[in-house]
Amino acid sequence: MQIDSKLLEKLERLSMLELSAEKKEQIATELSEILGFVENLETLNIQMPKDSQKEALKTPMREDVPTDSNIAKDVLAHAPQSEEGFFIVPKIIE
Repeated sequence: MQIDSKLLEKLERLSMLELSAEKKEQIATELSEILGFVENLETLNIQMPKDSQKEALKTPMREDVPTDSNIAKDVLAHAPQSEEGFFIVPKIIE
């Protein structure tokens, strides 16, 4: 697909950008290349067999076991100031 001046003007208006004449030519060329690449991708046959697709997407399950973690105490131990389980930071809004 080629990007013509009419389509480029529409894209320019929709994106609310103002492009110079030199930039319009460059962008039209780059957009045409991108669209050509996408058209090439559409021709690829990337379907997997249905059985292998299910196996590839399966997430291993594990038992959800709660653990006693003192991560809050560990984190607050490294804080410059903390009180009652919270960080103390300087006031920045008056």
